Amino acid sequence: MSDMQLGVLKGRERGNWVRLRTIILLRWAAVVGQLIALFVAQEAYKLQIELGLCLLVVSVSVMGNLIAMIIFPENKRLSETENLLMVLFDLLQLALLLYLTGGLHNPFYILILGPVTVSALVLTLRSTVFLGITAILAVTLLAEFHIPLRTEQDLLLEVPDIFVFGNWVAITIAVVFLSFYSRRVTQEMHSMSDALQATQMALAREQKLTDLGGVVAAAAHELGTPLATIKLTSAELIEELDAFPELQDDARLIREQADRCRDILRSMGRAGKDDLMLRQAPLGTVVREAAAPHMNRGKDIHFQDGMTHEDSQSQPMVLRRPDLVHGLRNLIQNGVDFARANVWVETRWDDETVSVRIMDDGMGYPANIMGRIGDPFMRLRRSEPERASRPEYEGMGLGLFIAKTLLERSGAELSFANGRDPYLASTEQPQKCGAIVEVVWPRAKIDARHAANATPMGQNRLLDI
Repeated sequence: MSDMQLGVLKGRERGNWVRLRTIILLRWAAVVGQLIALFVAQEAYKLQIELGLCLLVVSVSVMGNLIAMIIFPENKRLSETENLLMVLFDLLQLALLLYLTGGLHNPFYILILGPVTVSALVLTLRSTVFLGITAILAVTLLAEFHIPLRTEQDLLLEVPDIFVFGNWVAITIAVVFLSFYSRRVTQEMHSMSDALQATQMALAREQKLTDLGGVVAAAAHELGTPLATIKLTSAELIEELDAFPELQDDARLIREQADRCRDILRSMGRAGKDDLMLRQAPLGTVVREAAAPHMNRGKDIHFQDGMTHEDSQSQPMVLRRPDLVHGLRNLIQNGVDFARANVWVETRWDDETVSVRIMDDGMGYPANIMGRIGDPFMRLRRSEPERASRPEYEGMGLGLFIAKTLLERSGAELSFANGRDPYLASTEQPQKCGAIVEVVWPRAKIDARHAANATPMGQNRLLDI
């Protein structure tokens, strides 16, 4: 499955998600706040500020907004470069306004963090670093170069140099920390969103395969009788052709049965998908169905039931759900991918739980990712021998994430471990020394015969032919 199929969007593409209208509305809010602060400072506190120059700086933002509203449509999505220029403009406008109103002696210097935080949320790492450096450079210059604030009595309003230095250190640390924090959280959200989208696509694909299985089952069932009739009639024609040249009735029968096959094929798409018998199957059957695509990949898959032969009749009938089948399939695929030669799939059940354990004879999970198994998009460094043996493997951890998400949604709990004993030599390791995944359900969650899951078969449906 390619990145395009997964819908994985990189940073520069995510920048296109921001609408110009959103930036314009935020800028209008900033303009209103700046005007209120300027007039309150002059009228209420009688501060001597360069009001004309300050209004000129604010008017630049107003003009920028008006031009953007006139030239561009409201639903325009900004590109990475356009987003960068917009945020950079706001940062420089705010820095210039602070220069006119006391620099770091003005408590509103904290607003310099706004554009930097926005860049960390929507822009690429390169753009975020550029804006962060620009913000730090701006506050550094504002600490030394600014027009001081004065009261109506011409008293200079400034804080001690030690506090100015403290403000500079605080804003610098805040720029770095908030940029890193915001970007990290945003990346986690985007990764999870992409992974969940991939999970939904995988589940939709499995649902289509399940529906296709219903169609195939219906075809095999419904076409049995007419195909047998055709075969019998054809055989009779071949045997009796010399002795009975006039076989018009048999030929007509063959044609009628062929027509019947056509009609069944037309209607089974409606009936096959609703076959209630397909919604449940023995546990072993469901596990083997999940493993079927990986049976001929050069590794031996061994199936082991947890009950004795005498108790095989007690094998639970489980809900044959697409999320359950696809989740198990991904876990088995992971075992086959990393096994040397063998994969074991054990099924166990009792009155309370149903479990599936998947083991292999590979190297197991790396110790440094044991606590992160199930996180999406974990790209790991691989050695050259590993790259040579499996050049197609990307190692993003998306398959395990999809399996974990789907199986947990079905009510299961997953645990991951390694079978390798670190205190034993390679030649002394047990046969099942690789990765171990155990999936455990409360029996009431997946047992098709449990009262909460039981589905009545209902009456047989007639095909509309």
